[in-house]
Amino acid sequence: MKDILEFLRLIRINNNREWFHSHKDLYLNAKEKFENVAQSLIVEVGKFDTSCRHLTLSDCTYRFYRDTRFSKDKTPYKTHFGVYICPKGKKSLWAGYYLHIEPNEIIENFSANTMPTHSILCAGAYIPDNQMLQTIREDIFTNGDEYLKCIDKAKNFYLCKEPSLKKLPKDIPTSKWDEYIKLKSHLLEMDIDEDFLLQKDLVKRVAKEFKTCYDFVSFINNSISYMGNY
Repeated sequence: MKDILEFLRLIRINNNREWFHSHKDLYLNAKEKFENVAQSLIVEVGKFDTSCRHLTLSDCTYRFYRDTRFSKDKTPYKTHFGVYICPKGKKSLWAGYYLHIEPNEIIENFSANTMPTHSILCAGAYIPDNQMLQTIREDIFTNGDEYLKCIDKAKNFYLCKEPSLKKLPKDIPTSKWDEYIKLKSHLLEMDIDEDFLLQKDLVKRVAKEFKTCYDFVSFINNSISYMGNY
């Protein structure tokens, strides 16, 4: 993990093609070590969430090269590694478990983006599409107590409250669950530091934390599965 973090620190301050190509050995070393972590984590998650047992690395990991076509930020490389483990794969929008590895230094004037700028564990669904959100909202409206129980079981996580609608959807009546129904994501988060990442039993520790989120992830995916076409 030290090699991974060191490479990410270096690419953060040398985010250009010339530096990357002259130090590609550092990238390949960090990539290999990260993929070992990711593969082991897929196996561990599959032990408690059987819907994830069939997944491969390509189902769960991302390109390190940024797509800059529609971005004001033209830096060519990411400054993090991430693995997202969910039943239908990373592009499906289904709820799952995400490990984001990024050095925790504070960055001044960092360009706006939707990714965290520190290491974090997440569980749930990040901005599912409108049809998915509709079924999730209906389930929370009718079964909000269960939704909160699932959150409570993930003791080291907090529910992300942004982004959120300003008003309730027109087709859902007001209730005591309004603040949850307004959410555009249903995501539990746990900030982690480098001491956590540098532990020898990292994968086991991450999987143990994710296991506490299993009921929450299942609640979201059960809602999505009602639609039948995902």
